[in-house]
Amino acid sequence: MASGSRQSSGHLQQDPESLEERIRYSLTSSGERDRLKQLLAAKLEASGWKEEIKERCKTYIAKEGRDNVTTGDIVKAVRPAGRSLVPDSVKAELLSEIKKFILNL
Repeated sequence: MASGSRQSSGHLQQDPESLEERIRYSLTSSGERDRLKQLLAAKLEASGWKEEIKERCKTYIAKEGRDNVTTGDIVKAVRPAGRSLVPDSVKAELLSEIKKFILNL
């Protein structure tokens, strides 16, 4: 069996790790990764997500005291809410764009 491939149910499949590496490389080298990051930033801005996260950061800093927190503390405190507050429509659009890119590889 060739390196980077595995036999499964009689079908030759590409090793998932190699496939992931290939997708990452293609996303980066084509500029698609940067385009998707810009799309995500614009969608989050338009949805009010960025302002919501900014307010949560300010609230955390006020509660803990400006001199008592590090950037890492703020990220640790706000990240879970930040991830859960990303609108489903933004997640779906980004996933759709990624799927289209992968299908065209």
